[in-house]
This record gives sequence, C-alpha cells and structure tokens, in this order.
Amino acid sequence: MLLRLPTSVSETQECLAEGAVPIGGATLVWATWQRDGFPELSVSLRELPEANILGRESVGAAVALHRIDDRVPDVLRLAAGSVGTGAVRRTATVGGNIVGSTLRCLLPAALVLDARATVLETDGVRETDLAELVAKRPLLLSLRWRVPIASAYRKLAGEAGGSPPLVVASAVHAEDDGERLRVAVRDGYDVLSGSTTCDTDAGEILRVLRTTALGDLPAAAWDVVRAQVTGLLDGPGTN
Repeated sequence: MLLRLPTSVSETQECLAEGAVPIGGATLVWATWQRDGFPELSVSLRELPEANILGRESVGAAVALHRIDDRVPDVLRLAAGSVGTGAVRRTATVGGNIVGSTLRCLLPAALVLDARATVLETDGVRETDLAELVAKRPLLLSLRWRVPIASAYRKLAGEAGGSPPLVVASAVHAEDDGERLRVAVRDGYDVLSGSTTCDTDAGEILRVLRTTALGDLPAAAWDVVRAQVTGLLDGPGTN
C-alpha cells in the first residue's frame, strides 16, 4: 500500500482523483484491511494545515483526539476524552471518529454545537451539514461552530461485547430570538437530536423535546436526558 501525505488542498484533490482511500488514524480500518486486503493507494491528512486546526470555534479532521483540550467547548472535549484508551486517543482522529466509525462518539457533540463541515471532493472544497457528512461520507477537512453559552456531555459505562453505551450531549446557544437548547443522544447505533427555545421552565422545555425525534427514546435514556438538561439549565451558564 502506498501512503500519500499531501501538504496542500490541491495535492489532496489529486490523491482523491487517483482513487486514494482516506486512512485517518487507522484505528478502525487497519483490522479490516488485514482481513480483506490493503488498498493500493491511501491518503492521510496529518500534514495538511487545513485539517490540523484546533481552536475555540473549529477543529481539523486530522486532529488526534488526545489533543482536544479546553480550547474547545466542554461537550466536545468531554466527548473526545471518552473515546477508547489513552493509546487509542493518541492515534484516532476527529474525521475517523465521525466519518469512518459506526460508533461516532463525537457526533452528538458536533450536533448540539450545530457544527458545519468543510469537506473536500474531487471538484473542490465546500461546506455541508452533518446529516450529509454522515450519509455521503466525503473527505472531512474540518468542523466549525459558534461557541455555546454552556454545554454538557455524558457517556454511560458500556458492557464488553454489548451495544454501544448511551451518549447524551447538550448545548445552549444564544440566537437572534433568544437562547436555544440542542440535545443529541446516541442510543445503540442510532443518533437522535432535537432542539427548543429556552424561554420557559425546564419542565416545559423537556415536554417540547419529547415532541421531537428524542421522543422515541426509551425511559431509561430519558432519565439521563432529563438530568442533564435540568443541570445545564440550572448551571452557571459558562463554557
């Protein structure tokens, strides 16, 4: 297998046009390739500046999870810190987790941040939403978002060999018409999300959230959502 390490967007485009397969941190694809055979050509973004940004409002796809610190909102920092072991986090990347993984531990956090994805295709760079990113899986360069007022993340303990553990993420954003709460939940392999304005009490906010896709969650998951939303709304409002 030939691994390409482009240092510019145009060079990366050339790799895609040649059929190069994105490798990410290789924590997920390596075992599959050992079983099914390695591609002739692969590409890593670890030398591409646009894929290595890390700041208050953005993170690059090639950023290893162990590098994600308090420069980003709490919800994303906590999500990254919950993935695998320290050894895994030193290798696994943002792009690999969201686009290349079926677990997508970072996806609920990205959803509640209302993040937008900058992606690269053979015809150029463009911006898209997370729904298209997950469905079509283009090459992710980076994620960008607006800094929330407050955010929270919880990942329950899982059982070895069992279903993926429950993940609940939430964030409050300031918008033109007031504050808006966004909640996303990974239940098994499904990720559900919903949002509502924050102009009423916690009880009413939770009632409205039940009318969204989150209403399909089982009772045990709703207990976690209720506790997190109540705590977030009653918190100091800092992030």
